[in-house]
Amino acid sequence: MRVAYSWLRDHVALPDGITAFAVADKLTQTGGAKLETIHRVGEGLTGPLVVGEVAAIEELAGFKKPIRHCQVVVTTADEGPGSAATPQSIVCGARNFAVGDHVVVALPGAVLPGDFRIAERKTYGRDSNGMICSARELGMGEEHSGIIVLSPESPVGADAIAYLGLDDEVIEFEVTPDRGYALSLRGIARETAIGFDLPFQDPADFDTPASDDSGHPVRIEDPAGCDTFVARTVTGVDPQASSPLWMQRRLQMAGMRPISLIVDVTNYVMLELGQPIHAYDRQRLSGPIVVRRARAGEVLETLDGAKRRLDPADLLITDDSGPIGLAGVMGGASTEIHDGSSDVVIEAAHFEATSIARTVRRHKLFSEAAKRFERGTDPATARTASQRVVDLLVELAGGTADGVTVVGRGSRPVAITIPWTHPGRVAGVEYTREEVERWLRQVGCDVAASGSDALVATPPSWRPDLRDPNDLAEEVIRLAGFDRLPSTLPKASAGTGYSHAQRIRRRVGTALASAGYVEVIAYPFLGPADLDALGLSEDDPRRNTVQLANPISEEQPSMRTTLLPGLLAALRRNVGRGNSDLALFEQGLVFRPRKDAAPVAPRLTVERRPSEQELASLDAALPLQPRRVAVVLAGLREPAGWWGPGRPAGWQDAIQAARVIADACRVELEVTQDQHEPWHPGRCARLAVNGRLVGHAGELHPRVVADLGLPPRTAALELELDRMIPAEEILTRAPAISAMPVATQDVALVVDAAVPEHYVEAALREGAGPLLESLRLFDVYTGERIGEGRKSLAFALRFRAPDRTLTAEEASAAREAAVALAAARTGAALRS
Repeated sequence: MRVAYSWLRDHVALPDGITAFAVADKLTQTGGAKLETIHRVGEGLTGPLVVGEVAAIEELAGFKKPIRHCQVVVTTADEGPGSAATPQSIVCGARNFAVGDHVVVALPGAVLPGDFRIAERKTYGRDSNGMICSARELGMGEEHSGIIVLSPESPVGADAIAYLGLDDEVIEFEVTPDRGYALSLRGIARETAIGFDLPFQDPADFDTPASDDSGHPVRIEDPAGCDTFVARTVTGVDPQASSPLWMQRRLQMAGMRPISLIVDVTNYVMLELGQPIHAYDRQRLSGPIVVRRARAGEVLETLDGAKRRLDPADLLITDDSGPIGLAGVMGGASTEIHDGSSDVVIEAAHFEATSIARTVRRHKLFSEAAKRFERGTDPATARTASQRVVDLLVELAGGTADGVTVVGRGSRPVAITIPWTHPGRVAGVEYTREEVERWLRQVGCDVAASGSDALVATPPSWRPDLRDPNDLAEEVIRLAGFDRLPSTLPKASAGTGYSHAQRIRRRVGTALASAGYVEVIAYPFLGPADLDALGLSEDDPRRNTVQLANPISEEQPSMRTTLLPGLLAALRRNVGRGNSDLALFEQGLVFRPRKDAAPVAPRLTVERRPSEQELASLDAALPLQPRRVAVVLAGLREPAGWWGPGRPAGWQDAIQAARVIADACRVELEVTQDQHEPWHPGRCARLAVNGRLVGHAGELHPRVVADLGLPPRTAALELELDRMIPAEEILTRAPAISAMPVATQDVALVVDAAVPEHYVEAALREGAGPLLESLRLFDVYTGERIGEGRKSLAFALRFRAPDRTLTAEEASAAREAAVALAAARTGAALRS
C-alpha cells in the first residue's frame, strides 16, 4: 500500500517535526503496517521549475520532425517592470498544446531526474531558454506522448515543484493478509493517529441518504456471498470532464495510472476508504442487477479482454443479458465506462472474502479490488463510499444524483468477552485495566464492563479479524509496545530428547555431509511432466499421486511420490549457474494415497485436546507419508590437481552413498543388479536390508539425462529411509585390539555373472569362522580367460587370533573352509 505523506496529513494533524520516516517507523513498531520503502517524489529534481503560459507558437519547417518555437510567459505582471512582456523563448517538439495553455517550464539552472541539466542553448536556429516538460521528464510517470497541460486555473509563475507535489514523499507499506483495513488511506491514517495519540479525521464520517424507489433495481440471490449491495445512480455526467490535477497526482503516487474522470474517482475512493467501487454505463445495463452464482456453460468477457469460462462456484454480477462482472474481482466488457458515458450506476458491495479469494485463484485474475475483498472489507463503508463517489462526480463532472438502492444488511460484529488481565497473562507484562480499555477503544472497539474482572468488547466493522480474546490481547500488546515485552527464555519441559528415529535421521544427514554431500530442501510438488521426464511407465505406482485442491502452480498440481524431480531440478539449476561438480542429498517425505482413506478430514476444535478417536480419524484421512533419502551426483567426485586428473562421479558413488547411509543406520546393505526407472538398465543396483527392498541406485538412463538437460553419466540414489531404521538402537561394540600379528590371505573365486557379490561375501565370512578379522573385495574381472557369463571376484582376508600368533596352517585352514562354503552355496571355484 502506497500512501502520499501529504494525503496522510489531511486526516492526521501531525506536528511539523514528524517526518514520513517517523510515521513509517511508528507503524512498524506498533504492528499496524510494516515499512517496505519510502519513495521521494521528484528525486533528483531541482528548480527553477515554474508554471508558464504559452503566449505564441511559431511552426518551424525544413526539419525531419515538427518543431515549434514557443514564447512562454513564466512570471506575472506584478513581479517587476516588463516581466510579463518578455516571455521565455523555448524550442519544443510536442504538439499537444496551444496558445493560452498552461504548461510546466524548466528554466536554465534546473536539474531534472537523471541529472539532466537545463541551460540556455541555440537549437534549430532559435534560442531556447528552458524546456517545456512531460510527465516522464519530471519523474511523474511513464507518459511521454506530450507535455503536461495544466488547468487554466493554475497560477502562472508559481513554483511547479510544490504545485505538482514533486516535493512529496510516498510511504510504501507491506500489509499482512489479516489487516485488509490497512489497504486504504483511512486505515493507515487511523493507525498513525493511534500511534502518535493524535485526533483522527475519518474521511468516511458523514451522513448517507436512505434507500428510495428511484434507484436502479438490485436483487441478491446468494446472501452468503454478498450480504450488502448499494447502487447509486448519477446522470448528466460530462463525458469531457477531466480529473483534477490533485486527484491525478494522488493516484500516480499510489501507483495507479489516471484513465478518465469516472474511473479515476472510483479508484480514488477505493484508495481513500478501502471500499472497491465499480461503475456501470447505465445505458448498457439491461434490467435489474442480480448477484448470483454462475451457471453451467456461462462465459464472461472481462475488462482485460479475456473471455472466461465460469465455474459454478463463481459469484457473478448479472443483468437480463447475462453475466456483466466477476463479483469483487473485475467487471465485464459489455457494461464498461467509455468516452461517451454520461449516466452511471455505482456499485459498492460487501462480498464474502473466501469466495472472492477462490475466484481470483481459479481464474488467475488478480486485481486491486480482489486484493481488498479477499482480506475483508468494512460492510458499513459501502454506503459512505458510494456517496463519496456520487459527491465527486456531481462536483467535478456536473452530474446529478438520481436514486439510491440499498439491499441487504452487513453482518454485525460479535461481542467478545475477555478478562481484562488476559493480555497481561499472554504477554507476561502487567497492564492496568484502564490501559486495556483505552487501547481497545483506540482500535475501534465498543468496550463495556462485565462484572469486576471481565470486559465485553465489540470489534468495529472494519476489523473482521478480531474474533476471540487472543485477537484482542494481540491488539493491546502491539499498541502497548513490543519493547515492553520481557526477553525471557522458554522453560523446556523434561523429556527424553530425540526419539530413536530422529537420532538416526540426524546421523544419516551428518554422515552424508561428512562424505561431501550438500543438503537441499526442494518443494514437495510435482506434475505429470516431471514423471514423464523420469521415463516412468503408465502403471508405475509413483504416478498415483495426491492431488492438491489449490496448487501453487498448474504444472505441479500433486504431492511428490519421489524425491528425484526436486533434487534433479536443483542439480540442473546449479549446473546452469556454473557449479558443475555436485553431490546433493535430501531427506524428506513422499506422499502416497490410501486406498481406504476417509474422504474428508474432520475439523477438530481448539478448545480441548483431541481424543484418541478423533486423532485416529484425522490420520485415516491423511495420505501415507514415508520418509525417504535421495542423492544425485554429477561432474567430478574427486577434483583434479597436481596429484593427477580428477575422478568423475559414477554409479559406484551412488552405491557407496547407500553404504554410508546403511552404516549410519547400522544395518547390512545387500546390493544386486536390477532394472528400474529412471536408472540405466545395465547400471542399476537393487538395495535391500534383510531381503526387503529399500531402494535403487546407479546411473540415470541416457534418455532421462537428455530430457532433463543433465550432465552425462549423472548418478542417483533413492532409499526408503523408514525401512532402514531398526526397531531399536543397535549398539556398536568397539573392536577388540590385539597385539598379535595379522595373517593375510587372498582368494580369487570364479562365479556366474548373475551371482551377487554379497552372496559370496556372506559365505566367505561364515565359512572363515571367528579368526576372520576383515574381508574386502578388491578386484572384479570378466574376460575370455574365465569364459563368457562368468566373473572373478578377488577378496583379501585378514586373520588374527586374540591370544596367540596364528600359524600358516591355521590361516590356510580357515581360508579353505571359507572357500568350501562359498563353493557349496554359490558354485564358486578357485581361479587358477
